[in-house]
Amino acid sequence: MLQEAASPVLELTDIHKSFGGVVAIENVTLNVRPGEIVALVGDNGAGKSTLIKIISGVHAPTSGTIRLDGSPISMSSSTKAREFGIEVVYQDLALADQQPVYMNLFLGRELTRGPLQLLDRKVMIAETERLVKELDVRIPSAHATIRDLSGGQRQGIAIARATHWARKLILLDEPTAALGVAETARVEATVASLKSRNIGVLIISHSLDQVFRLSDRICVLRRGKQIGIRTTADTDKNEIVSMITGV
Repeated sequence: MLQEAASPVLELTDIHKSFGGVVAIENVTLNVRPGEIVALVGDNGAGKSTLIKIISGVHAPTSGTIRLDGSPISMSSSTKAREFGIEVVYQDLALADQQPVYMNLFLGRELTRGPLQLLDRKVMIAETERLVKELDVRIPSAHATIRDLSGGQRQGIAIARATHWARKLILLDEPTAALGVAETARVEATVASLKSRNIGVLIISHSLDQVFRLSDRICVLRRGKQIGIRTTADTDKNEIVSMITGV
């Protein structure tokens, strides 16, 4: 369960981002606590993806402060963000289709052994099998090739990889956008299970049904401006739609 008294793992204060003369994000202030799922909602062009890219080090903010566990940090690159314990699952998943599941889980961070630095496939396979079982990601085996898996299974592997490496925060960009009803339910169950791991989750979703099923709080953006933050249990879809549209 979310601990209301827990200190935020992520704090954004007055985040502003301009591209030339175009303001993409204007004075966004938001925090995410350990074990909390915060949803980021808004129409296309609201600034959601830009904000995710700022947190993940793809873009530097024009102004404002990012804090992790209370300490100001400079998110200079996506590599730096990963070093800070932040992982991202984008819509395109960034999986290697020709590789087996276990190699994807350790993609770019393969485990090796001995003076010749040989791949430690045994340990990687065992760790992959442990994690997919723990997250209830239903795949044939850790040896299965990514291209042979369904969309929901691929998404589950991408989330499992982020879970394995994230120490602080997982960012999810439309995790079920291309999935059917059954696969969406499976992925949502995996996302919900992240709360028990005490990792903060920030999720972008166009589905308000999904937002209300998964999130603890909802942050609404409109045309780069932060309209407001609501506790999910204390609001309803009509209020959120009104905040999104301005009507």
